[in-house]
Amino acid sequence: MEETDVIVLGTGAAGMTAALAAHEGGARVRLIERGERVGGTSAVSGGVIWIAGNPAMREAGMADSREEALAYFRALEHGDLVDDTLEAFVDNGPGALAFLTGAGALSVSLLPGYPDYYLDRPGAKPEGGRALDHDLFSLKELGNWAGRIFAIEDLKPMMLRETPLGGGTGVVPPEEMQRRIANDERGFGQAMVGRMLKACLKRGIEPEFGVETERLMVEDGRVVGIAGSQGGKPFELRAKRGVVIATGGFEWDADLKQTFLRGPVDAPASPPTAIGTGLRLAMRVGAKLGNMTSAWWAPTLAPSTARWASGEQRASPLLIERTVPHSLMVNRKGKRFCNEAANYSALAGAFHEFDPQSYDYENLPAWLVFDAQYRARYPIDTVMPGDPLPEWVTEAASLAELAAKIGVPVVALSATVARFNEYAAKGEDPDFARGTSAYDHFYGDRSREGTATTLGVVDQAPFYAVEVHMGLLGTNGGPRTDGEARILDHAGQPIPGLFGGGNAIASPTGGIYAGAGGTLGPAITFGYIAGRSAGRAAA
Repeated sequence: MEETDVIVLGTGAAGMTAALAAHEGGARVRLIERGERVGGTSAVSGGVIWIAGNPAMREAGMADSREEALAYFRALEHGDLVDDTLEAFVDNGPGALAFLTGAGALSVSLLPGYPDYYLDRPGAKPEGGRALDHDLFSLKELGNWAGRIFAIEDLKPMMLRETPLGGGTGVVPPEEMQRRIANDERGFGQAMVGRMLKACLKRGIEPEFGVETERLMVEDGRVVGIAGSQGGKPFELRAKRGVVIATGGFEWDADLKQTFLRGPVDAPASPPTAIGTGLRLAMRVGAKLGNMTSAWWAPTLAPSTARWASGEQRASPLLIERTVPHSLMVNRKGKRFCNEAANYSALAGAFHEFDPQSYDYENLPAWLVFDAQYRARYPIDTVMPGDPLPEWVTEAASLAELAAKIGVPVVALSATVARFNEYAAKGEDPDFARGTSAYDHFYGDRSREGTATTLGVVDQAPFYAVEVHMGLLGTNGGPRTDGEARILDHAGQPIPGLFGGGNAIASPTGGIYAGAGGTLGPAITFGYIAGRSAGRAAA
């Protein structure tokens, strides 16, 4: 049987970080991937990394501290934080970034003015600094490996900070855009995964594809390897020091999703590779679970024409569309039910509100309603102003006609829009306080002043609606770890030889999405800790 020092399962940001960290510690590393592409959810993400007190902040002279970061998380806690893992994330995040940058696996820059999500809490940074964006990376640097990165069509060669999502204009000079296209340059999660893959390949760590890991091999209570199949043939590999589980979440497994998640999820924004492989492996060897009802929630759009290469419905997070003026969201009763511009993770609470009278989730289905002013000025998913209207956008000459087409009460929708317009004209929202937070303005139309960045009347025909789904960026529950990323058993003791990181484990920040990059910050940090711990483990 073949043998190595450390086996890493999964080739997302957490997995490749773990592989690099274990290698740095002198370990021989095998990087195992169930699919045929590198990157998974990380590759199709925005790629933003949230790390308090990061090196880029220090270089820019921006103040931050361990105490502020911990105070911020603890001010948001609802019993889901564990001191050991939270403090390990805060303490090791800057070191993980420095390690990856030094290894050539990251090149990041500040996202100017990108605020934390809960600015009313102590330790929050309204001026931003904790969210980091990726510099462009040319996939040509990967040679034949470039085609192995998980991707979606129509990726523009831009950095997040150049787009409206990152506070930019979305405009790149045509000559520069052509240069980037010719050089196959990527931003977002593509740049992150590309650089990480290049760093792995440089060290002789080549991902091995198509390995279906069916069980962890255990001897005398210690995890000593993996067993499964590859290409229809048995596959077994021993690990002298340990196995790192970094296989992603479980949101695409119907049984696991129904068993654990607290409310409906019908349109994940992640790729369909997240089927809970690591969770099932850990459960079989007695791992203690944590945070299982939570996820990195996000309202999503699921255009009928958008599909993954494997055929599943593809969804995308709904961000700018619900924040810019001349739009509002309503539920099946034709009523508003939240501050549309609030941060996407927290909005899940509104979508998961359960009505005991009807015994149903009263805010699903939901609809984004907008008017001709919006259509002339702002995008809806990938549909730009002036583009032909796709069939998944409903159009009507009046609000009454629109209500009939989407199946909500005409009187209620008309009254809801009338009340919204009355106050939007004054720059107010007494019902849900939209526009009162700096975060509300970030994704809004910043060519306007004050609350007008997000509040604008919806009164010019024709009117439009698109269905809003409850989705997520990934689950964040799984086996519990300690601060050294060792997976724990039901007695709270480390399972020898087993480590974890990324969405495959119980997140060190619980269910708290602190700011943009709140998924990837903990993922790369615990990938770093897991790889380092595994690499140093006694053989």
